[in-house]
This record gives sequence, structure tokens and C-alpha cells, in this order.
Amino acid sequence: SNCALLPLGPRPIRLEGTRSQRNALFGMGNPLLDISAVVDKDFLDKYGLKPNDQILAEEKHKALFEELVKKSTVEYHAGGSTQNSVKIAQWMIQEPYKVATFFGCIGTDQFGEILKRKAEEAHVDAHYYEQSEEPTGTCAACITGDNRSLVANLAAANCYKKEKHLDLESNWELVEKASVYYIAGFFLTVSPESILKVAKHAADNNKIFCLNLSAPFISQFYKEPLMKVMPFVDILFGNETEAATFAREQGFETEEIEEIAQKAQKLPKVNGSRQRTVVFTQGRDHTVATKGDEVLTFPVMDIDQNDIVDTNGAGDAFVGGYLSELVQGQPMERCIRAGHYAANVIIRRAGCTFPEKPDFH
Repeated sequence: SNCALLPLGPRPIRLEGTRSQRNALFGMGNPLLDISAVVDKDFLDKYGLKPNDQILAEEKHKALFEELVKKSTVEYHAGGSTQNSVKIAQWMIQEPYKVATFFGCIGTDQFGEILKRKAEEAHVDAHYYEQSEEPTGTCAACITGDNRSLVANLAAANCYKKEKHLDLESNWELVEKASVYYIAGFFLTVSPESILKVAKHAADNNKIFCLNLSAPFISQFYKEPLMKVMPFVDILFGNETEAATFAREQGFETEEIEEIAQKAQKLPKVNGSRQRTVVFTQGRDHTVATKGDEVLTFPVMDIDQNDIVDTNGAGDAFVGGYLSELVQGQPMERCIRAGHYAANVIIRRAGCTFPEKPDFH
């Protein structure tokens, strides 16, 4: 063991070698309040939704939000992909508090207050840019069985401004304190210049920058900002659908997930001292990850279909678990195991919520 034994008092004190520093993990993204309800196929069809998808709200979805809040099963949970992930990472780490930092934009309203309170309860060091032009963003989570269709109304989240928040000295100091950075691809629709500033800082200082493909529409319609950031990406996350869309858009000419992972791994990279890691989850199927030039597969934990409450937040939870071990300098295999554990916990509960303490060893 690398733990120093100090002969203080009657018995030796063990100093943990892997204890995380405050603000070691930095996340930036769209803070949203999830409005979640169980719906049927007719509801999905009425609003032209796929059972398992993530899209941005349009004018035609206005009534969807109004209809959803009237459902008997409606629940409100603090959401937003990146915010979910850093919360889960903090939960997995437990102490010290505020290992995770989060930046994003909210409104000066009740939903914004809820998000602030929830971040505080999760011991995340959240620094929101608050503005009053737009209300706090929401995300409709339409649950059918173990599928979830997400419709995000970004509102305030879309108002994040680099020069009004990220560039402020007190905020940038928090960025500099971190050793691991995570941003979901969703934020590419909001502030690609903020992402690039953080990504460049990571590369220049040999720190770890992680990005998530997040949704098929990002690879399709935000290809340019996505590929501008890609050379700075040390760890790329995604699920099987996002990986397939990314491969198609990049002209990879393969539908084999292992091959897609390899090709994504070989895309140009700024910091040559660290090979890119690509991690693709596939729901109940095994997770695929690159290690050097090889592709490894990792089976997920078994779960009885009846124990699945909803899969909303499963991907975010996987990343959160992964990051919690990464920030402690643990190897990829353990990071993935922690990711699988966190996802397994989250799908047994409504929304991206978790019990008081993790039981991961």
C-alpha cells in the first residue's frame, strides 16, 4: 500500500493516497429541471417523438410541457446532463465535499432556486450565471417502459456567456484548480467558445478533458463545433446510437461499434502525450472502450427487468461513476466498473436520483 503509517498516538493513522482535492472535477453545461412522467405511445406520436431520443424543444412542443405537468405520475428532478454527471461523481466520492464544480446559466425564478438547492444538497460547488431575460431551462422526460424521450427547452441555459461568467477571474480560478474536465456535447449548441477555452487549458496543462457525444443531433447538426473540440478530447463518451450517427456523419463506413471506437480514437489529437480513450455504452449490452490500440469489452451488471424504474440519467450516471474514479487517478477498468455500478443504482430510481451512500468497492 502507498499509505504512509505515522506513529501518532497509540495507533498508526492511515493516510489515504487517493483522496480527491476540492474543485478537482470541473463540469460546464445546461442546468435543467427535469419534468418527468410516464406516457403512452399515443402521447409520443402526438408530438412526433421517438421512444428513446433527445431533442431540443420547438414551437410544436409547447403544449407537450403543459400536458405533461397535468399527469398524475409527474415528478420534478434537478437535471441537465453534465450537472447530473458531476453530482453522481460527487456522490460516489462522498468526501471531501465540493470536489465537483459546475458552471451553467439559470433564471432568477423558482426553478432556478430549486436547482441551486439541489446542487447544494449534492455538495457540488455550483456557480451559476444568473440572468432574468429567460426562465430556468426545463427538460420533458417522457417515460415509456424502459425508454425515455427527452425534450429540452433550454431557455436560460442557452444564455450562458463566456465573457460574462467563464472569463471572470474568480470563476476562471476554479477552472484552473481542476485536473479533470467534463462537458456534455449538448453544450456545443450554447457556447462552443467556452468549451474551447476550457479544452485548450486542459491540453496546455496536460490535464484530462472529457466530452460526450450526448445525442445524435449533435453529430448531425453541430458537426463543425464538435470537430473543432475533438482534437482536445482525451476521453470521448457516447452510447451505441450516438456512436452510429457519429460514424455515419464522419464517413467511417462501418457500423461495428468496436471499429467506430477505434476510428474515433485515431482522430487528430493536440496533446500527443496521452492517447485518446473512447468509451461507448450500449444499454444492457457490454460497454466498449479503447485502451491504446486495442478495444476492450466490459459486461454491465445484471439487473432484473422488473427492477428498472426508468433509464433517464443512466448514461449520465455511468459518466459520473467513471469520473469519480478518474479524478482519483484510478485505471480505466475501475472507472468503467464504477460507471456500471452508478448506472445500475440510478435505473432503479425515478430520475437521476440516488440513495444516501454508494456501496462500491
